[in-house]
Amino acid sequence: MSSRLVSSDAATKVDAPFREAVGALMHLTTATRPDIAFSVGYVSRFMENPQEEHWVAVKRIFRYLQGTKMHGICYKPNAKIGFRGYSDADWAGDLADRKSTSGYIFMLLGAPVS
Repeated sequence: MSSRLVSSDAATKVDAPFREAVGALMHLTTATRPDIAFSVGYVSRFMENPQEEHWVAVKRIFRYLQGTKMHGICYKPNAKIGFRGYSDADWAGDLADRKSTSGYIFMLLGAPVS
């Protein structure tokens, strides 16, 4: 996400299937597309009171998926069998409540498995 989304108590909620769309993206994240995990987790913070800017961010994720639908996870048969893990976190990156966001990825044969 290139811009910061913020929560708002404004009365103008978005008239779109925001929760359903984010739920579908969460399913894709856990099933086949770990590359969108951070973005989906970020927009899911706004499930309670989604605004137009949040819906725009969800549509952007769907456009990214449309443009990368031919990309896939490729396990390298000649790769050295090794299991690697990586993690990262921001420190109090959520400006509203100062919560941190963390993430991890585990790789086997050069491709993500978790």
